[in-house]
Amino acid sequence: MSVMGVVSRQESRRAPLHLADLDRAGRRAAVRDLGQPPFRADQMSRHYFGRLAESAAEMTDLPAAARDALGRALLPRLLDPLRELACDGGLTRKTLWRAHDGARVESVLMRYPGRATMCVSSQAGCGMACPFCATGQAGLTRNLSTAEIVAQVVNGARALARGEVPGGPGRVSNVVFMGMGEPLANYAAVAAAIRRMTDPVPDGLGISRRAVTVSTVGLVPAIRRLAGERWPVRLAVSLHAPDDELRDELVPVNRRWKVAEVLDAAWEYAAASGRRVSVEYAMIRGVNDHAWRADALAGLLAGRRAHVNLIPLNPTPGSRWAASDPAVQAEFGARLAGRGVPVTVRDTRGREIDGACGQLAATIPPR
Repeated sequence: MSVMGVVSRQESRRAPLHLADLDRAGRRAAVRDLGQPPFRADQMSRHYFGRLAESAAEMTDLPAAARDALGRALLPRLLDPLRELACDGGLTRKTLWRAHDGARVESVLMRYPGRATMCVSSQAGCGMACPFCATGQAGLTRNLSTAEIVAQVVNGARALARGEVPGGPGRVSNVVFMGMGEPLANYAAVAAAIRRMTDPVPDGLGISRRAVTVSTVGLVPAIRRLAGERWPVRLAVSLHAPDDELRDELVPVNRRWKVAEVLDAAWEYAAASGRRVSVEYAMIRGVNDHAWRADALAGLLAGRRAHVNLIPLNPTPGSRWAASDPAVQAEFGARLAGRGVPVTVRDTRGREIDGACGQLAATIPPR
């Protein structure tokens, strides 16, 4: 295929331009190009981000004659729901979405007492190839646009606002980039999505930046770039092994950036953001749960601004690995705590619907 053919194919897969792709100046310019006064962009933004409107037809303060053109230009439908599954009495809801080009992604809404968290995808699939993760084994289809990422949060916010989730009407309070994809491999779209999520209405959804977590397998230059934003966003590093020999196998990108380099970048991020780093560690039976590895991990983290999340390995199709024995996991955590390293065990919400960590694969099982 020619270079032009490749470019054309890439262009065809790009998501349609949406209001959420643009900052305030960009929205105003787009509206002005449609022959409307720029303040119409602020009206549309207030409806989309503040009132969670789905279409221009709901924006009755826009001139009736202009609604259709404004809606077609700035409010295209980005994601169509293909399937929704729920567990935990309806408090955990996983949605499978189909994008305009057929790409599939999943998001998970989890409601807890006092908060509601959206777990969002940043890519369709993932190119990091971690062997214990269903998403990584599926490979990468494409990056998501800023608006496709934001739309996942907006859809969750609508469900909460409409009282569709047990517990009465509510709002999204937290966002974690722990769905499909490596967020820092889609840096520009993810950074812009964080701005849309956290800027106040009408520029965004008004979620606190301290309530946003970005997970990464350890793309060192991008971690440093994120540190340069000086945002109080939490960084979560998927470490999974304290030694390079094993991490090369579990997290293949470690062959490019070793454990020491990843952690050095993480400490730079902690200093720049003022937040401690979350170290994610999937507990895999007989693979990375040895007592000596707990001690090695403690040696890397003791005295640092870090907190360890132990994650019981969730089952995925075809995986040759299993979760650590609970007693082994408890001993691993105790060794960390004994060295002064804060440690908790991750709540495995959504396991019954393949919505927990490492299980998102965006597939529809045969009937």
